[in-house]
Amino acid sequence: MWPSSLLYPPPASAFVTAVSVVSFASLASAGLSELRGQHMAYSKFWHVVSGQQQKKGGTGGAQLSGRDGMLVAYAPALVAAAASFVVPGTVEGLRAELLAAALAVHFLKRVFEVLFIHRYSGNMPLNTALTISSSYLLSAITMIYAQHLTVGLPDPTTDLLSQLRKGGDDDTGYKIPKDGLFEFVTCPHYLFEITGFFGFAMISQTVYALAMAFGTAAYLVSRSFATRRWYESKFEEFPASIKALVPYIL
Repeated sequence: MWPSSLLYPPPASAFVTAVSVVSFASLASAGLSELRGQHMAYSKFWHVVSGQQQKKGGTGGAQLSGRDGMLVAYAPALVAAAASFVVPGTVEGLRAELLAAALAVHFLKRVFEVLFIHRYSGNMPLNTALTISSSYLLSAITMIYAQHLTVGLPDPTTDLLSQLRKGGDDDTGYKIPKDGLFEFVTCPHYLFEITGFFGFAMISQTVYALAMAFGTAAYLVSRSFATRRWYESKFEEFPASIKALVPYIL
């Protein structure tokens, strides 16, 4: 029986159905690869993958700086989410407006972090940047499109929206992050990214948004475990009490 109390019925769109399956499967597979030590070559793992390629006599292809690579990863999805507001008929109704706005704010935040907060000491293969970029871009476009297909359908009997409450530069060496949630977990930013994607799913209440949320969670949980292992291997003083993703638990 379809959980109509929580989700809109699956749209009569082969594209959305296919992308839902492919997105979840590819992200879950990427997460398993992270657990097996087969990392995507960005952030601190660029050094690991780059070293492995050099031992094999390869170069890894065209390279971008770490900052440029992450801008390539996030900027297209930001543009797509923002552009949805100016394309006639794309964003209709409060739920669609909230979803598109949440996506735009999320990727705007990531772009600001790349430009003004994070420091980068390595490069990023162009193919890695394009892979991440295409995933986020396809995610943003499909989530908005899947929401558009719900126009005219009866809303899920449980409206999850009603449950929401209001609420130095030259140093490029890696260090153990300190303060805030970094005192408890290695990847609090991944925890909030997962939370954000489930927030998109709660706003949207479509199958694709839920599949994307679970796929993102599968990948980032695995990536956070790989990150914690990396810190343990690089820093003898890394505290055993610090978890990977969820304080005191995981």
